[in-house]
Amino acid sequence: MRDETMTSGDEIIFGPFILAARKRLLTKDGVPVELGARALDILIALASRPNVTLSKKDLLTRAWPDVTVEEGSLRFHMANLRKALADGKEGARYIATLTGRGYCFVGSISRSSDQSTIRREGSDDFTRANLPSRLNRMVGRDDETRTLSAQVLATRFVTILGAGGVGKTTVAVALGHDLAEAFAGAVHFIDLGALSDPAFVATTVASILGLSVQSDDAVSSLSAYLADKRVLLILDTCEHVIESVAALSSRIYMVAPQVHILATSREAMRIEGEHVHKLTTLTCPPDDPGLTAAVAQTFAATQLFVERANSSGARLELSDADAAIVASICRKLDGVPLAIELAAARVGGLGLEKTAALLDHRLTLWWQGQRTAPQRQQTLQATMEWSYQLLSQMERTVLHRLAVFVGHFTIEAALAVVTSPRIGQTLVFGIVDSLVAKSMVATAPVGATMRYRLLDTTRAYALEASTDETELSDLTERHATYYLLWLEETGAEWPTLGSAAQRALYLAGLSNVRAAVESCFDGDGIEIGIRLAVAAAPVFLSMSLLTECHRWSERAILALEGTIGHEREEMHLHAASGVSLMFTRGGKDAARVALKRSFAIAEECGGPLDQLQVLGPLQMFHLRTGEFKAALNYANHYSTVAGTLDDRVSITLAHSLMGISRHLGGQLDGARAELEAALQPGPPFSRATIYLGFDGRILAGAILARNLWLQGYSDQAAELVRQTIAEAANKDHPLTLSIALIWAASLLLWTGDLEGADQYVDWLFSRARPNSLGPYLAVARGLKGELAIRRGNANAGVESLQAALDELHAAPYELLTTPLNIALVHGLAATNRFAEAFSLTETTIALVESRGDLCYMPELLRVKGNLSLTTPQAGVDEAERCFQSSIQLSRRQGARAWELRAGTDLAQLYVDRGQTDRARALLQPLCQQAVEGLATADVRAASDLLATLR
Repeated sequence: MRDETMTSGDEIIFGPFILAARKRLLTKDGVPVELGARALDILIALASRPNVTLSKKDLLTRAWPDVTVEEGSLRFHMANLRKALADGKEGARYIATLTGRGYCFVGSISRSSDQSTIRREGSDDFTRANLPSRLNRMVGRDDETRTLSAQVLATRFVTILGAGGVGKTTVAVALGHDLAEAFAGAVHFIDLGALSDPAFVATTVASILGLSVQSDDAVSSLSAYLADKRVLLILDTCEHVIESVAALSSRIYMVAPQVHILATSREAMRIEGEHVHKLTTLTCPPDDPGLTAAVAQTFAATQLFVERANSSGARLELSDADAAIVASICRKLDGVPLAIELAAARVGGLGLEKTAALLDHRLTLWWQGQRTAPQRQQTLQATMEWSYQLLSQMERTVLHRLAVFVGHFTIEAALAVVTSPRIGQTLVFGIVDSLVAKSMVATAPVGATMRYRLLDTTRAYALEASTDETELSDLTERHATYYLLWLEETGAEWPTLGSAAQRALYLAGLSNVRAAVESCFDGDGIEIGIRLAVAAAPVFLSMSLLTECHRWSERAILALEGTIGHEREEMHLHAASGVSLMFTRGGKDAARVALKRSFAIAEECGGPLDQLQVLGPLQMFHLRTGEFKAALNYANHYSTVAGTLDDRVSITLAHSLMGISRHLGGQLDGARAELEAALQPGPPFSRATIYLGFDGRILAGAILARNLWLQGYSDQAAELVRQTIAEAANKDHPLTLSIALIWAASLLLWTGDLEGADQYVDWLFSRARPNSLGPYLAVARGLKGELAIRRGNANAGVESLQAALDELHAAPYELLTTPLNIALVHGLAATNRFAEAFSLTETTIALVESRGDLCYMPELLRVKGNLSLTTPQAGVDEAERCFQSSIQLSRRQGARAWELRAGTDLAQLYVDRGQTDRARALLQPLCQQAVEGLATADVRAASDLLATLR
C-alpha cells in the first residue's frame, strides 16, 4: 500500500530516523530499520499527516485496503512499530494514543527539501528560549506527555491542573523541550511563582520576551505584540495570580491565533478556549498480600521511590518483603511525586522500615480534589510538617533562613544571608547540600553554576514555622543588603543582556530585589530600602521596566521627605523618576520638575560625576520637547564637565549629545566630527550611571547617517543606516530599536526610498505599540501619512499627519514635528489647500527660528518658494528670493542635499523665464559636486534638467 499524500519524494526526518516513503525505507542514523510492511504503512500514514488524529478505521483501511481484519492486528503492528522506534524510551515520543479517537504522530518532523532551513531557524531562535533543564528520566508520564503534546498543538490552550507536588512544572518543562522544534525554538518559560503582585503578571511575561510596557496597559500591549507571532508560552505556577493570568491568557488566545499557551496551576482559569488536563498521581501497587517485587516495579510510584532512594545512597535492591513496605508508603502518599521523593530521600539515612514508621507516625491525611479548599491546605501542611520533622535542628534553621529568598538564589547569596556566628560557611554548604538531597531545596544548573530554590509550598511552610521575629528582621536586612551589593556589582552588565535566557537569570535576582525593597519600606529598613531603590533604578531603566522604575523611585522619594543627609540619593531618584516619566508620559511638567530638581541637587551638593548623571537626561528631555537651544546648552555643559574627568564613556557620550544638538542646529561639520568621535570603539562601562534608558551609540549612528546625507554623502549614509539598524536589532532593546527606526525611516523618505521607509515604519509600529511608546507610535502614524502623500493618496495622508501632530503636541514630543509639518505642507498643497499650506509653512519657519532646529530651514525656504509660485500675492520674485535664501543657508550649513534641491527648483524657474544660460551656470557645479547617490531621486532630477540645457 502506498500513501497518496507522499508522492513528492521528500524524506520525512524525525529524531534519528529518516522515512523515505517512495523507497519504503526507514533508517536510523543511516542504518536500515527492519520493519514489517503493515507497520511501515501505518508509519507512513501517520508521519505524512503530523499532529492529525487518524482513527483506527482509517489506519485499518490504509494498511489493509483489500481485506477485513480485527483491531487486534492494528494493535499488534502498532506495538511492533513503537518498539522499532523506541517510542517512549529516553524521552523519545512519536506516536500518541488518543483514547476513543485513534492515533496521532506527535514527533517534530522536517522534510529533506527544507531540512537545512528548519535546522538553521531552530538553532537561531532556540538560543533565545529560556527553558529549564528537563529531568534525565521522568517516571510515569510518557503517555500523558504524548497526549499533551498533541493537545497543545491541536487546541492551543492547555492548563495542567493538579495538587501541589504532583509534577506540573516537570511535565510542562518536558513538553517545552518536546515542542521546541515545532515552534522553531520560540518556547518561553515564565515562572510566575516569584510574583507577589498580580499587577505585574503581564509585565513579567513582557520582560521575558524583551518588551517594555506600562503596567496600566500591559495586557493590550503584550497581546498586540503577539498578534502575529508563533510561539509557545509556558506560564508556570499561576494559582496565586489566577485572575490576572486568566485575563491575559484570554486576551492572547483571542487576538493571537498562532500563540499556544501551556499553563500550570492548582486552579482552572475557567475561560474560553482553555482545555484542562488534570495531572494525576502516579500509579501505586495494590494492597495485595501476595505482591511481588517484579509486579510492584511495574507501577510508576514504586519506580520513582526506588530510583530516588538509590540516588540518595540507599542501595535499595527491592525484594518481595521490601515491595510490600514500598507499596504501603506509596499508597499512603497517594502517589504524589514530591511526597514520594521526600520519603525516598530518607531511606539512605534511616532505612526503609524506619522511614515507613516515621511516615505512619507523621503523615495521616492527604486530600484529593479542589486544591483551593481549606482542607487541601491542611493536607499540604501535614506533608510539609512530616518532611520538616525529618530535618535536624541545624537543617531546620537553615531552611527557615533560606525562606527569605523569592525564587532562585545562588550559593553565594545563601552564604551571605544564612551564615551566622553559630552556623559558619562550611556548615551552610553541607546543610544546603543535605536539603537538596532531601528534595527540600530544588536545583537548576545554569552553565557552570547551580541555582537553588525552595518550592513554593516549602517556602510558605518554612516562613510560617519560623516564629523568631528578631531573627526574621535580621534575615530581611541581610537579604536586602546582599541584593544591594549584587545590584551595585552587576549594574553595568544589565544593558548588555540581549536574550530571554539571559534576562531570565537576572530577573530571578530582580524578584529578590523587589521583595527586599518592599519589605524594607513596609518595615523598619527605610534606609536600606532607599539605597536599594537608587541602585535598582538604572537596572529597571536598562530593562525597559519604566513603570516599576517610577514606582520605586517615587516610593523612596516620599520616604526621604523630612530627612537630611540624603541629597545624592534624592538626586538619583529624581533623575530616574524623570526619565521614566519622560518615556511613559511624554514631556509633561512632572518629568521636567523631577529632572530639574535632580540637577539642582547635583549642582549644589554633587561632584562632576553626579552632574553628568543628570545632564544627559536633561539634554534628551529638551530635545524631545523641542527646546533645541536649551538642549544645546545642556550638551555644552555636559561636554565641559566630562572634559574634567578621566572617564572615556562620559566623554564618548558628550560627543554623542553634542553631535545630535549640533546636527539639529544645522552645524553639520561640527556635528559630524562629534558623532564620529562618539562612534569610536571604547570601554563599554563607566564610573557614571547615565539615566538615558537607551543606547546612546545607536542614536549617534542614526543621526550621523542623516548628517552624511545632508552633506552629500548619500551612499555612506545608506550603508551606515543599515549597520545601525542591524546593531539595534541585535541588542533586542525595544526603546533603542524604536529610536533607530524613527531616524532611519525619516532618512529613507529624504532619499526617496519609499519601500524601505515603509518597511521601517511597519517595524516601528510592531515595537512601539506593544511597548506602550506612545510618542513613537504617533510618529509612526505621521510617517505613514507622509508615505501616503508621496504615493498619491494626499487626502488620507493629510488626515493621518494632522492626527499624529495633534497627539505629539499634546505629549509634548516636538523632536520630529518640523519634518512632519513639511510633509503636511506638501499634502495640503497636493489637495489645493494652498492658503493652509502657506500658513503652516510660515508658522513652522517661525518655530524653527525660535526653537533652534535650523537643519530644516533650507528645506522650509525651498518649500515656501514653491508655494509662492502657486500664490498670486507672493509671485515669482518671492519664489526666487526663497530659493536663493535656501541655497545660501545650505552652503553655510554645508547641506549639499538641500542645496541641490533648491538649486534644481531655482534652475527650473530660470528655464521657465527663458534664462537657460543662468540655469545651466547654477546647476552644473551642483551636479558636479554630487559624487554619491547618483541613482537617488534628487540627483536624477538635477541631472535630467541639466541634460536639457546642453
